[in-house]
Parts: sequence; C-alpha cells; structure tokens
Amino acid sequence: MKNVIVVKIGGSTFGSGDTTIEDIVALQKQGKPLVVVHGGGNAVTDWLKRQGIATKFVRGERITDKLTLEVATAVLSGLVNKEITAAISVRGGRACGISGADGALIESRVKDPDMGYVGAVVKVNPAVLEALLKAGFVPVVSPVSLYAVDRPGDAPLLVNVNGDPVAGDIAAALKAARLVFLTDVAGIAGASGQVLSRLSESEAEALIASGVIAGGMIPKVTACLKALKAGAIARIIDGRKPHALWREIESGDGGTEIYK
Repeated sequence: MKNVIVVKIGGSTFGSGDTTIEDIVALQKQGKPLVVVHGGGNAVTDWLKRQGIATKFVRGERITDKLTLEVATAVLSGLVNKEITAAISVRGGRACGISGADGALIESRVKDPDMGYVGAVVKVNPAVLEALLKAGFVPVVSPVSLYAVDRPGDAPLLVNVNGDPVAGDIAAALKAARLVFLTDVAGIAGASGQVLSRLSESEAEALIASGVIAGGMIPKVTACLKALKAGAIARIIDGRKPHALWREIESGDGGTEIYK
C-alpha cells in the first residue's frame, strides 16, 4: 500500500461538535487509505470508577493489574473501538474495528513489572492492516495488544499499550506517507510557550532532553520520530478545531510538523 495515512485520535478531542469522523469518511471516499489508532484512557478511568476500582498513575501511565486489564480491554477494544467503527459506518464509510491482538498485529512485552500489564511494542505484523486496506476498509485499531514476548505461563495473553507508540510503530511498519496526531493542544510549544510550526529531529530531541517537551507529549513526539525514520511526514495538530484532519491532509494547516 502506498500513501497510507495513520491517524491517532484521543478521547479528549471528541465532543458533540467533533468533525473527525466526517473527515475520515470524506478522505476515504477520495480514495485515501487510512488507518485510525485510538486511545480512550478517560473512558477506562470512568468504567473503573463504576466498578469501584481505584486508578493509580505513575509518570502518566496507569498501573494495570489483572482486573484493570480486563476493564481496559473491554472498554478500549469493545465499547470505544466499536463506537468509532460504527460512527464511520453510519456516515457512509467502510471501517473494521480490531485490536493489537488481532492477526498478532502488535507483539508486545511488559515494560516494567512494577507497572503491571502495561506493554511496550516489540514488533508490528501489518498483514491484517494491509488486507483490510486492500479490501477498502479503514482499520480502527485499539492499542490492547498481544503479550507475546517473555510472557510467564500464568500471565494474561494481553497487555495494554499506550496508543501513541502504537501509532508510530504502525506508521513505520506500513512505511506510511503521513502520521497525524489529533490532540487537545494547538501543537508543540517551545520554551516561551509559543507553538512551534516546525521542528527538526534534533530540535525535538533537545526539547525532550531539556524538559520543554514533557508528560503526554513525549510519547507522541517519540512516535513521530520513529515514523520519520521510515519516511513519513509527522504532524501534531489541534483536533478540537472543526475539520482539522481534512485541513491537515489538504493543506498541512496548523499544528507542528516534525521533519527529518
């Protein structure tokens, strides 16, 4: 597949006035091959609260025991994934919701035993994505993935992986033309707080090292750097703006581009 666009959407960019789904359908009808990767951490937290399960975060990542993993899998690969897939379908698009476990798409290992079943991507097997794209579908990917590397015999078969590195690794594996992060900020801010329209690889790495790029922006930028190495254009844009995705694909409007 050529000219694949990988889009990472976060739950914080969705709302009653969100136009992302409309943009996905319109771009698909133009013949553009898209892969959508989604998160949904807020929805997981909400459902954990409903079950009376406390949530603990360390360095922005959720400590994930077996019970938390079960809820995260049900919410991310079930409710959130199917809602996005259904939203594309009812607007006239063609979509298929899958997880990182389907077709062994994402093979992962546990990143830190102290964090529980939080995964790190080891390998991407893109065959299932290629098959869906060739058949004319938008794959909608939940980041719950296969616990395939160094798994003890009594451990779960799944791990929960941050959707940001999943998007970057998928873009690299597909040699995607473009990786777009739809976020709830205007772009990457520099030391002065002003949004930077363009950043080179080395500048991005320096801003991470200095602490200017911090928190949840680090995995997004790291994913962009990985996609760059495979030849993609990588951009982080404000997904709250109407038709942000459409404008990005048509004109590269707004946000921050990270370039090689």
